[in-house]
Amino acid sequence: DTYVPAVMAFITYILVAGLALGTQNRFSPDSLGLQASSALAWLIVEVLAVLLSLYLVTINTDLTTIDLLAFAGYKYVGMIMGLISGLLFGHTGYYVVLSWCCLSIFVFMIRTLRLKLLSEAAAEGVLVRGAKNQLRMYLTMAIAAAQPLFMYWLTYHLLR
Repeated sequence: DTYVPAVMAFITYILVAGLALGTQNRFSPDSLGLQASSALAWLIVEVLAVLLSLYLVTINTDLTTIDLLAFAGYKYVGMIMGLISGLLFGHTGYYVVLSWCCLSIFVFMIRTLRLKLLSEAAAEGVLVRGAKNQLRMYLTMAIAAAQPLFMYWLTYHLLR
């Protein structure tokens, strides 16, 4: 059920990006399509990278591809908030709100993925300080750290 809000956030991000471009007289249907395809491509690359990492580290988890898409889609809410605040309050509002949203998504992803990845470790009987458990934590941190980078990368050029 978490994929529906992620899809709605993705669509809303595209619309807000169009609004941001329109307020600067840079809007065209091609630019809207470029925003949508770019955001979708980065989302697919992100999910594939996580799936490949889970495979390479040999982590057995109940996370499906749809779950990973949903978790990766939560960043669009913060991106929307950052763009709207940038439209209303300029660059200062954009950076303040986007920074807060980046911190929020970072903490959310660590808490959520840690429960998903480490609960499997506990079920497998892996030692708390084992090497495989450290790989799980590093992977969780890498996934969480990628979210703010994608948030900034997909929004910084929309406000001038």
